[in-house]
Amino acid sequence: MDAGRAAWRKSSRSSGNGGNCVELADLGVVVGVRDSKDPDGGHLDVSRDALRSLLADLKQR
Repeated sequence: MDAGRAAWRKSSRSSGNGGNCVELADLGVVVGVRDSKDPDGGHLDVSRDALRSLLADLKQR
């Protein structure tokens, strides 16, 4: 899927004051991750398993 046409979603916990946020998009086989303040600055392609593992680790901290 073309990342430019993807439906990017910001966390529901993100505030509207321009804080440090990431956005995620379903890109088919992978999940796209980008900086919400720089949507044209590129993105990372992350496997679903890697993202799941990262989120689990962050929740434990």
